[in-house]
Amino acid sequence: MTRVLLVDDDVDLADMLGEYLGNEGFEVDVAHDGQAGVARALAGGIDLVVLDVMMPGISGVEVLRRIRAESRLPVLMLTARGDDLDKVLGLELGADDYVPKPCTPRELVARIRAILRRTAPVERPAMLSSGPLVVWPEKRQAELAGQVLALTSAEYGLLEALVRNAGHVVSKADLSEQGLGRPLARFDRSIDVHVSAIRQKLGQLADGRSWIQTVRGVGYQLVRE
Repeated sequence: MTRVLLVDDDVDLADMLGEYLGNEGFEVDVAHDGQAGVARALAGGIDLVVLDVMMPGISGVEVLRRIRAESRLPVLMLTARGDDLDKVLGLELGADDYVPKPCTPRELVARIRAILRRTAPVERPAMLSSGPLVVWPEKRQAELAGQVLALTSAEYGLLEALVRNAGHVVSKADLSEQGLGRPLARFDRSIDVHVSAIRQKLGQLADGRSWIQTVRGVGYQLVRE
């Protein structure tokens, strides 16, 4: 069974979400403070972390920072509704997705399953490439000029979708479906944040252009090399 770690100081909410996740077939561990959350996440045996941003002591953002320093474990952030700063900061630090609070348990489960689908090993082409940029779908790993890129699972999923369509514009809706495993939500800025992070990690082409071009009003295009 998939084991999910809930890190939230709201005991009643954590109990409610934990019970719902259990009924949906997940095994659930719960931590009610950031310190315990970091320790449990890094102890092993966890498949995904659901992490509240607003917690006393060590905040969810700091918990994410500490997890990412040692692990690529998928992390889903629970953010205050309308708080774009927490969402963007979490994504920049390597969160795989976010859900605004208050959220329904059904929505939370749908987001968890979307993350697990895109991170699960499946039969895929051995290798895809565009010039010196190579992605290995089976390993979910990307290399540029022989150097492994440190990508989150969301960043890798989007980059793979762009490499598959190198030279062609991919709409944000298609990127969300192919790279994140879920429909694009209205006003969702997560793809833009992820693409910005991927650009930084890829650097520039020899002619000074970005590897990923923005096509305004449509989506993004990976330059074919």
